[in-house]
Amino acid sequence: MKTKKEDIDQLIKETLTEEEAKFYDDLDEQNVFQMVWGLFEGKNKWIMYLMNLMTLVFFGLFIYCLVQFFNAEVTFDMIKWATGSVVFLLGVSMLKVFAWMQMDKNAIIREIKRLELQVLSLSGKVS
Repeated sequence: MKTKKEDIDQLIKETLTEEEAKFYDDLDEQNVFQMVWGLFEGKNKWIMYLMNLMTLVFFGLFIYCLVQFFNAEVTFDMIKWATGSVVFLLGVSMLKVFAWMQMDKNAIIREIKRLELQVLSLSGKVS
C-alpha cells in the first residue's frame, strides 16, 4: 500500500468530526521556533521561565569569571576564575540540554496524539 502522506491525512480527516480534524491539524509538525515557544505553554511553563532566568544568571556569572580571569595576574587566581568559568558554562549547557529534551518530549507527545487519532479514525471505519 504505497500512498502519499497527504492522502493518508485526507482519509483521516474525512473520518474525523470537524473538531477532531482541527485538533489533528494543530498536531502537525512544528519548526524549531514553534517548538521553543511551545515550551512556554502548559502546566510547567513556570519552570521554563525559571530555567531561562537561571541560564541568564549563569551566563552573566560566566562572563564575569572570564573577565576576572583575564584581569588576574597570579596563577592561583587565574585557576580559580577559570574553574568558575567552566562551572557556569556547564550550568548553561545543562539547562539548554534540559530545554531541548523538553522540546523532544513535546514532539513525541504530539506524535502519540496523532497516532491515537489515527487509531480512532480506523476504529470508526471498522465499526
